[in-house]
Amino acid sequence: MEVLVKTFEELSTKELYQILRLRSEVFVVEQDCVYQDVDNKDQKALHVIGIKNDGVVAYTRIFKPGDYFDNVSIGRVVVSKNQRKFGLGKQIMQASLATIDQRFPHKAIEISAQSYLLKFYTELGFNAFGEEYLEDGIPHRRMLRE
Repeated sequence: MEVLVKTFEELSTKELYQILRLRSEVFVVEQDCVYQDVDNKDQKALHVIGIKNDGVVAYTRIFKPGDYFDNVSIGRVVVSKNQRKFGLGKQIMQASLATIDQRFPHKAIEISAQSYLLKFYTELGFNAFGEEYLEDGIPHRRMLRE
């Protein structure tokens, strides 16, 4: 998988379309969650894009401190359903962490993780804190990586 990191302005229309399609396929259709994915926050984010066979198969977005949480944050972590058995979730997260280390060195990273993925994020150095809560009807926990 090739990984690209781009600002919103650097995204091509093809890349943006594929990102939004992937997010909709997983977060809205597969997870059966009716919510507004296009949230006017993409313009502030760095977009970490995993590409395979000329298509977006994995993705995250990164926010600098204060744009989402007080800390640097990673969100919209997603891998195409037919690509999940290849470790792309870990690869896209490692690329996201490396990008943060380059652009925001020595900063804590905060995420809002779906509860069923706590083990996945713990293996990447995140620790859960606070109580479980519902976000768009799905159980989540806040996690921090220092």
